[in-house]
Amino acid sequence: MKTFDFNYNQSALQNQQKLKNGTSSQILKNIKDQENKNSSKDQENFKNSQLLSVKSIKKIEQIEQQSDRVQILKVPKIQWQLSDFELGKPLGRGKFGQVHLAREKRSNFIVALKCISKEQLRRSKIEHQIRREIEIQSHLNHKNVLRMFGFFWDEQKIYLILEYAPQGELYQDLQKQINKRYPEQKAANYIKQMAEALIYLHSKDIIHRDIKPENLLNSFGTIKIADFGWSIHSPSNKRQTICGTLDYLSPEMVEGNTHNYTVDIWSLGVLCYEFCTGQPPFETKSYDQTYDRIKKVQFSFPDYLSIEVRDLLSKILVYEKSQRLDLNNILNHPWIQKHNPPQNQVTSQVPLQQLNQNIC
Repeated sequence: MKTFDFNYNQSALQNQQKLKNGTSSQILKNIKDQENKNSSKDQENFKNSQLLSVKSIKKIEQIEQQSDRVQILKVPKIQWQLSDFELGKPLGRGKFGQVHLAREKRSNFIVALKCISKEQLRRSKIEHQIRREIEIQSHLNHKNVLRMFGFFWDEQKIYLILEYAPQGELYQDLQKQINKRYPEQKAANYIKQMAEALIYLHSKDIIHRDIKPENLLNSFGTIKIADFGWSIHSPSNKRQTICGTLDYLSPEMVEGNTHNYTVDIWSLGVLCYEFCTGQPPFETKSYDQTYDRIKKVQFSFPDYLSIEVRDLLSKILVYEKSQRLDLNNILNHPWIQKHNPPQNQVTSQVPLQQLNQNIC
């Protein structure tokens, strides 16, 4: 299988500026024209004049925000196959396979190709989980949700054609930060994006159920929710399966009770805490202790956390699921508003005495 190197260079940036005001059809025409032009050049010139870079993927994403069903580049295709792609460097490895950088040959469109072993799925008896993941993610279209453009399979593997997020996992980025935590301004921006994504998912009756830094990707500062393996379409809004990652489980999940979309709100609170402190709030050295702390909602705040973020966390990490702050009120919370002021508007300072003072 032929491979390629993806160079995000100045030439590509200049091409994106030219496409800034283009339409979807114009972009696709330019892509095709460029493809024909590149065929007469050697490989090095192709790399240096590559039209479709990561930022044009973002442009197409913006243009097609209103479409109901995602179709990769709207190029007519009855059935994808591996030979339609040039594979690049590995982007990551999981229990069931690898993710590769890839380029669709006809359009030069850059994607992430997730290659899943059928044998591993059979051994783990989770074929239904992959079917559900494809069914859900392929119908989603939001700037903060990783897009699935399509899928195909052969005798050994299932292949998911996914949006490429160049900056990779948020978990890896978090580990590189000073003290493994984000400044509150950046954390607030990321939580705002996550809340907007969850509002979208919940409006579609989808509960993600596995929000954590490892399942979030970064594309030039835009956070993308990925990995819908544990997600569920649940119009009844009542589920009982215990799933997700221990440190992010809600009390109702730990206790084996029914849960609903508020488990995602709980996980958002845990995520916020980890962004701001570098570790989950209920983390211990043993499973039993962690379970116990979650059930008791037993956690504390480091001294360096602001009063605003403490107030927000104290209203999200609540035992009774019906009492957790809803996503719209999270977006309107003073901590989020303070660090995400509307453009061309001076941030209004909310007096600290107006915030909840009953914070441990």
